[in-house]
This record gives sequence, C-alpha cells and structure tokens, in this order.
Amino acid sequence: MFARIAGTGSYLPGTPVTNDDLVARGIDTSDEWIATRTGIRSRHLAPPETSSSDLAYEASLRALASAGVDASEIDLIVVATSTPDYVFPSVACLLQGRLGNRGATAFDVQAVCSGFIYALTIAEKFIRAGGHRRALVVGAEVFSRILDWQDRSTCVLFGDGAGAVVLEAAEKPGILASALHADGAHHGILSVPGNVCGGKVIGDPFLRMDGQAVFRFAVRVLSEVAGECCASAGVAPADIDWLIPHQANMRIIEATARKLGLGMERVIVTVDDHGNTSAASVPLALDAAVRDGRVQRGQKVLLEGVGGGFTWGAVLLEF
Repeated sequence: MFARIAGTGSYLPGTPVTNDDLVARGIDTSDEWIATRTGIRSRHLAPPETSSSDLAYEASLRALASAGVDASEIDLIVVATSTPDYVFPSVACLLQGRLGNRGATAFDVQAVCSGFIYALTIAEKFIRAGGHRRALVVGAEVFSRILDWQDRSTCVLFGDGAGAVVLEAAEKPGILASALHADGAHHGILSVPGNVCGGKVIGDPFLRMDGQAVFRFAVRVLSEVAGECCASAGVAPADIDWLIPHQANMRIIEATARKLGLGMERVIVTVDDHGNTSAASVPLALDAAVRDGRVQRGQKVLLEGVGGGFTWGAVLLEF
C-alpha cells in the first residue's frame, strides 16, 4: 500500500495587503526595504471574525473538488497549525464538523512552519499501515493574530492562508521518501514566548525572532534534509523536476537552491504574493504550481520546510 496526492487546494482571505499599504498604516518601513530583504510584495490578512478553521474549510473544499472526492469519503483529517481557533477542540475537528464528515480520525499537528511536511508524512504512514485509505491534509494559519505590529522586523514577513491536499491509497508509490527532524535547543531564536493562565496573558504573546540566526540555521538544515530525502529514495537532486520550499524569505529559498545545485527556474516561489504563511506556505505554493500547469503528473517534486521548535523536514514525491 502506497500513498499519492489526488488533489490540491488553497485559499487566501480578503484582498492583498501590499508593502505600501503597511506604510500607509503607519509601519516604519518601505516597499524597497521589505522587497530587497525578503522578496515579499504583499500578504493576505484575515478579518477578525475569520479563523484558521474557516481558511482550512475553504482550502479543503477546493482540494476535495480537485480530487473528485466527497468529504464523506475522507477517513483521516490532519491539520497543521500554530494558530488554532481554540485551546480545544482541534482545528481538525472543527473542520470535520464544517465538512459534514463523521467518524474520520481527526487531529492537529504543531510543528510551526514545518507543520505541513510533518502532517503529510504522518498521513502517509497512516495510509501505508493499511488502516486508512483517504486523508485530507491541511496547513492553515492566521499568523496576523500573533504579530507585534510595532516590530517591523517581523510584522512585515507574515500573512494568513491555507492549503490542502487529498492523499489517497495507491498501488504505486506517490510519496517516495520523507525525513523529519527537530532540535529543541534552538527554541529561543523563533518563538511566541507566552501563554494564557487564569484568563490572563503570561509572558509575551507575540512572535519573536532572531532573523540572522534563523537564516543560518534554515539554509543549513533545508539543504541537508533535502539531500537526506533524495538519498533515501535513490534520486539525485539534479533529477528533481521541482523544489517547493517553505515560503519564508527569498534569500533563504535562493541559498537553499544553490546548495542543492538547482537553478531558480526549477523552484516554485510564491512568497512575493502571500509572505510567510507558516504551515500553509508549502501547500499554497504546491496548489499554485499545479493549477498554473507547472507541476505535472509523473514529475518528481521535493517539498521542504523549517520552523520554530526548531523543526524541519522534507517529502519527495512523484506527483
């Protein structure tokens, strides 16, 4: 028993908020400052009444339609998110209720920007074990809720969105290899160091990041895990048709591609349109490339992500 992606979907809330729009809102920055350092031109910000489960629902409808599958046929729902609607129930259960699915296994995965890679790998293991046949795997985030809008070094980087895939049992391998890692010793360079206790916020409820440390760590581990994943499948990096990395920062994407010996013409980049959407960024980029015809059936695609924790991982698949 193997697993393959049968359909993809994505959703971005509202209208794009450009770098100039942020300047107009009073943030001490400029389009040139943001674009030259990150490659980001715009992002989408969910309105206050919109939650991660709302974004997940819209992306899921598109993925189900793409796969030609009814929600009732799903027997596993895995949602990757760091910004859930509530402490509990999980976004996965809320999504399940919205979709009208009853009885499927449903749970969330928290691995920040690596979340979708973790979730996809977990779902594939469930299917290969034989207990499940069709999974809905989603990355959904409303990172705008945890940003300090007075900190221009972080607030300009992130946006909201969701991406989803339908993963189903298959006779031939679709996912060829995967690799997941974490190292909690690096938790301090990217975190939201606060929580709620007794109805009050304890600590700092905003995202804090050491940008230079994150850059150095991300480039190293992304190139390493990509090589590990390819070696596991017996595929040379040169034989990959498409690299779809976590859409965090254009400089990280370019540096990782160089280390792998891949030209940028073989890298899917969407960070300019929606910024860093954490667990949603990889499935957003995948869906964009599928829908515009770049990613075709039979091609080898490498997905990879790195996020707070620190967590990182990669999935090599034949689409």
